[in-house]
Amino acid sequence: MANNNSTNNNGKMSREEAGRLGGKATSKNHDKEFYQEIGQKGGESTSDSHGKQFYQEIGQKGGQSTSNSHDKEFYQEIGSEGGKARSNSDGMSREEAGRKGGQARSKNND
Repeated sequence: MANNNSTNNNGKMSREEAGRLGGKATSKNHDKEFYQEIGQKGGESTSDSHGKQFYQEIGQKGGQSTSNSHDKEFYQEIGSEGGKARSNSDGMSREEAGRKGGQARSKNND
């Protein structure tokens, strides 16, 4: 069983505490750009090592989790916000957006 205290039975720092302190130190020494770069590298590495099915599965799990924790009003609100953002965007028509989305999708399925 994991020990969630800051020290273990030997009086030494736990992994949890060491990780927390290391994360704090790293955040003091690095800026937003650093985190963006390592996030990009991590995403590319994950993409290289996992296929389409992996992303479908995690997307399904995430969608199910969101569905379980949010009600109808949540989806109405985000749909409304998305519609507002869409109407305030670059002026691209729905037809143009649909065409571009269809082209992108067909390229991904090739």
